[in-house]
Amino acid sequence: MSQFFNTLQAETQKERDYLLAAPIIGRVFKGEVSLSEYASFLTQAYHHVKHTVPLLMAVGAKLSDKQEWLREAVAEYIEEELGHQEWVLNDIAACGFDKEQVRHSRPQFSTELMVSYAYDAINRGNPLAFFGMVHVLEGTSIALADNAAGQIREVVGLPKKAFTYLTSHGALDIEHVKFFENLMNKIDNEDDQQAIIHAAKCFYKLYGNIFRDLDSEPFFSEADLEQSA
Repeated sequence: MSQFFNTLQAETQKERDYLLAAPIIGRVFKGEVSLSEYASFLTQAYHHVKHTVPLLMAVGAKLSDKQEWLREAVAEYIEEELGHQEWVLNDIAACGFDKEQVRHSRPQFSTELMVSYAYDAINRGNPLAFFGMVHVLEGTSIALADNAAGQIREVVGLPKKAFTYLTSHGALDIEHVKFFENLMNKIDNEDDQQAIIHAAKCFYKLYGNIFRDLDSEPFFSEADLEQSA
């Protein structure tokens, strides 16, 4: 079996560093994040998480008969991801903010751009490029989710039910990443491999920009919390 997953990790190190250097990520681990910043992060998570299942469906529809084994994996992902956007909204409500305001809002531009790129990569290019997005989102979840949730809880004093999305992804995605690693190591076509590597580099930058724009374009402020309380 090839070790393409290791190659994917190595080839995208620079872009992964760009994502992890986002100022808000640094502040989380210093215990300097606010409740409104956490809710603003969840708002953008909602706006991309709600596209995960439609994107996976688009991937499955584009695969060839020879890739039926991969379509089965996509179907498994779909089953796992169904309804996760509602987890995000419930976390926002548990923070004391209006989840329906989020449901009917528009994403910030950087979030819209990442989602648009995902659809475009599937429909215009190689559908396997979507696995570059999976690599970025799930890998980032492992690196950040559980630790970030603990730090934020300590700072803002929220109950566990306000961290369903983060904590579940931290624990859940350990299995997901192993599943993903095994899946990637079965992909031996060089064009497919290069499409995934290129997409992962792009998604690290796009996702990193979402975190950066949380500073310049926060969705919530502390005043919103006071109004909703």
